[in-house]
Amino acid sequence: MIGGLVVIISLLVIRLQAGDAPLPAEIALPDGVEAEAVTLGRDWIAIVSRDNRILIFDRETGDLRQEVQMNN
Repeated sequence: MIGGLVVIISLLVIRLQAGDAPLPAEIALPDGVEAEAVTLGRDWIAIVSRDNRILIFDRETGDLRQEVQMNN
């Protein structure tokens, strides 16, 4: 049981340290944009980029709806 717990924790740590955020297949990011985080809504997908932008895509079509620049 302890061994199983160690394996599960190890897998979580490895997965959480992965460099790339998983993206839904219908989303194509603009050139040069790297995803930091992904949030799913009912009819939208928001992607936080490494350059401090929030890109909001239509969940059905994958079209970019809105782009928001975050201030530092």
